[in-house]
Amino acid sequence: MITSTANPRVKELVLLGKKAKERKEQGVFLAEGKKMFEEAPKDWIRSLYVTESYLMEEGNQDGLLGTEYEILSDSVMKAVCNTQTPQGVLAVLTMPKWEFQEIAGRKDGCFLFLEDIQDPGNLGTMMRTAEAAGISAVILSSQTVDLYNPKTVRATMGSIYRIPCFMEQDFAGAVRRAKEEGTKIYAAHVSGGKMYDEPDYKTKCGFLIGNEGRGLSDNALALADECVRIPMEGSAESLNAAIAAAVLMYEANRQQRR
Repeated sequence: MITSTANPRVKELVLLGKKAKERKEQGVFLAEGKKMFEEAPKDWIRSLYVTESYLMEEGNQDGLLGTEYEILSDSVMKAVCNTQTPQGVLAVLTMPKWEFQEIAGRKDGCFLFLEDIQDPGNLGTMMRTAEAAGISAVILSSQTVDLYNPKTVRATMGSIYRIPCFMEQDFAGAVRRAKEEGTKIYAAHVSGGKMYDEPDYKTKCGFLIGNEGRGLSDNALALADECVRIPMEGSAESLNAAIAAAVLMYEANRQQRR
């Protein structure tokens, strides 16, 4: 059992939790918690760490069968995880490799394009909602918070394993490629010419969602085929980015189910 935070493996885990650069260089990310471990594709698991407390819980030994693990003391696990009360299980997973052009080239589908989202919880929530609403893929600008930030991973509640997501250095280029493949792009904007539920989303489409504070850039807006707005009552000026995305994604889902 590892009982010291000075242990080289522990130091590496701490770095992976804190540094996006380290995660990218190694091609791995951390997933903390029982649910995140149990839902992880087994071939993604590179290593597994558990606490004695976790092993002592009834039934947890059976859940670990077939996967080698290292035991950490409770205090060391707490030092590694960024949660106040860690669940006692931490997996190091290989980052998935999705092919954007293959997905964008499908005959149908609905895509979520996120420009410069900064809050890890917002991004994770949008990933989770995207899966629930049947979105084909999520595309991120290079200035968006790291998808593999532990807070983001946790907020996805496992959706990170199942929905393709791409971090694009050339975000505008990715939108253009999608348009070339027949995707009609709608931008969520307060000055949109149509209400969000007016366009026909039954055909191949994509939604542009902007930064929490400043919204979409002019360059991103210029890529949209149409701007749509979500009605705002009272004195509210805008919706949380994740909520706005959810409204649009579920409207597309509703139309496609009709």
